[in-house]
Amino acid sequence: MVRIYALLAWTWMRASAQYPVSLALLTLGSLTVNALDILAIWVIFSHTTTLGGFTLPEVMFLYGTAGVSFAVADMLFGNVDRLSTHIKSGSFDIMLIRPAAAFLQMAVDRFNVQRFGRITQAAVVLGLALAGLDVPWSRAWMIPVMIVCGVVIFTSIFAIAGAVQFLLINAPEVANAFTYGGSSLTQYPLSVYGSELVRAVTFVVPLAFVNWQPALLVLGRDDPLGLPHWLRYASPLAAVALATVAVLAWRAGIRRYRSTGS
Repeated sequence: MVRIYALLAWTWMRASAQYPVSLALLTLGSLTVNALDILAIWVIFSHTTTLGGFTLPEVMFLYGTAGVSFAVADMLFGNVDRLSTHIKSGSFDIMLIRPAAAFLQMAVDRFNVQRFGRITQAAVVLGLALAGLDVPWSRAWMIPVMIVCGVVIFTSIFAIAGAVQFLLINAPEVANAFTYGGSSLTQYPLSVYGSELVRAVTFVVPLAFVNWQPALLVLGRDDPLGLPHWLRYASPLAAVALATVAVLAWRAGIRRYRSTGS
């Protein structure tokens, strides 16, 4: 499956490379837009020393870990939440009869190199944050774990958002609230939000396990809401649970699908 994905991605990248000027402008535009998020953080800290009780390097750490996780998930599987477009046009029917998983084909559709811009920007922010933090090796092991779990969580949300579109054809905007909206929410300390929202993204939609709970362990910080300490180690459990839900939802959507009827 990995080999098929790589071949399809390479095919789309070669196609986009036929228009180098357009590709360069799109990549530059992506980097510029993402850089505005960093600018917003700098503007905030030009007027204060902490945000929700967290310093600039700590906020950059939260931003970088969430950004890398989301960027990788969006690059590899983000197109799944655009399923309704293929259902409306009838092109999803073609995917179903090809000798490759429909989910895989949806994920790699129109893959292009400009997606690497978001990953590069988030990785640079994360590197700068770590340079400004004194994280001991006894807690640093959680960083790669939280990034991998974050990728799984965001990918699962993309898959669930895609599955919902088997029922609600005009659902992309609703799905974006949980995918791109979830990415924006996790870029900042959850301590700046209300306690009800924090509990919702901890026990309902587990976005808190993308970086917030494991970051409290890495940074050696207490939970502002006083939630159980063991939650800081629960990112793998949350990722597996949400991935299971995503698989079941996607399979249920495929079974329900009855073509466009045209």
